[in-house]
Amino acid sequence: MKNLLFLVLISVCWAEPHPGNSSLEHERIIHIQAENGPRLLVVAEQAKIFSHRGGNVTLPCKFYHEHRSTAGSGTHKIRVKWTKLTSDYLKEVDVFVAMGHHRKSYGNYQGRVFLRESSENDASLIITNIILEDYGRYKCEVIEGLEDDTAVVALNLKGVVFPYSPRLGRYNLNFHEAQQACLDQDSVIASFDQLYDAWMSGLDWCNAGWLSDGSVQYPITKPREPCGGKNTVPGVRNYGFWDKDKSRYDVFCFTSNFNGRFYYLIHPTKLTYDEAVQACLKDGAQIAKVGQIFAAWKLLGYDRCDAGWLADGSVRYPISRPRKRCSPNEAAVRFVGFPDKKHKLYGVYCFRAYN
Repeated sequence: MKNLLFLVLISVCWAEPHPGNSSLEHERIIHIQAENGPRLLVVAEQAKIFSHRGGNVTLPCKFYHEHRSTAGSGTHKIRVKWTKLTSDYLKEVDVFVAMGHHRKSYGNYQGRVFLRESSENDASLIITNIILEDYGRYKCEVIEGLEDDTAVVALNLKGVVFPYSPRLGRYNLNFHEAQQACLDQDSVIASFDQLYDAWMSGLDWCNAGWLSDGSVQYPITKPREPCGGKNTVPGVRNYGFWDKDKSRYDVFCFTSNFNGRFYYLIHPTKLTYDEAVQACLKDGAQIAKVGQIFAAWKLLGYDRCDAGWLADGSVRYPISRPRKRCSPNEAAVRFVGFPDKKHKLYGVYCFRAYN
């Protein structure tokens, strides 16, 4: 009897919510399994799924019972809940919930997500018209009576990470301004995993930048004195977590495929910035954004040795085939700078969205 009472007290203490997290109480799940009953198992056939912006994807999830051949017992309705895990691991974003004939999607997932239900034990989630913000880790939770289990699937997007600083110069963005700067350039603030993959692919940048988890880091493939010392090893250097309102750094942005045409506008004369904006509009397009030139360069192999205006007032040009006078040593999006908008003359890169 004493042993039973001791176990009950442990269960009560474990289930008590933390007073500082009262807003999360509805998401706290206590996993209970009958000692001799059927055990619910939730399985993701793949831990990582790869896709791209604008595409459709299926996040796999199926559920089974160890001691029963059928998917459900028939005595309890099965509840399927999909959430997206956040970088701080304390909050989850609701994506989709299904129970019986009831279905509900949340936020910007509304109208874009539904269950595949190819069999009675299939809880796989289909996401349509993928956007950049869909990148991340998703949790599939299945609940039947007192039993529940979960599986986690990562959705990776094919894309490119690029460092960004505004016209004001390096280290001028707090975290919130960094997020907006990426959005303004057709991208989102990059995650650590995305920056790490970019470093593995050769990204080398000495300026520290914000990442989506609030940390400040930078990738080094060629150690040198101004970047941590020439005797250090290559890697992603971590400055740690800083005040999101007061601390100021650059930012690493991530972008993926776009639904449109990126191009250099053939024009009889060079243009000021305002003339460049109007020239793209006259051509049925808009002046291109920094994220769009990086996506065209990295994902489409776009190559042009002509410097051109972009929407943020910078002048750049993409080189996929290094050659004399056009980035002879490496493929890159070359940065000319932020010239005087009223007096300096350049070409222009435009972007025309597909309907």
